[in-house]
Amino acid sequence: MLLSNFMLKVEESKLPDVQKALKSAGIKVRSIVELYKEGAPEDKPAPEDKPDA
Repeated sequence: MLLSNFMLKVEESKLPDVQKALKSAGIKVRSIVELYKEGAPEDKPAPEDKPDA
């Protein structure tokens, strides 16, 4: 069995969407690993300030 590794860069897509697209194209995916995110960070709530003990 021949195994190949590829690196993809996608825009405005989430991991399950990529996996579903590859599967629908007849590509068997063994694993997907997110390596890096580019661009503006997602909105995250600010951490609450905790008093020093």
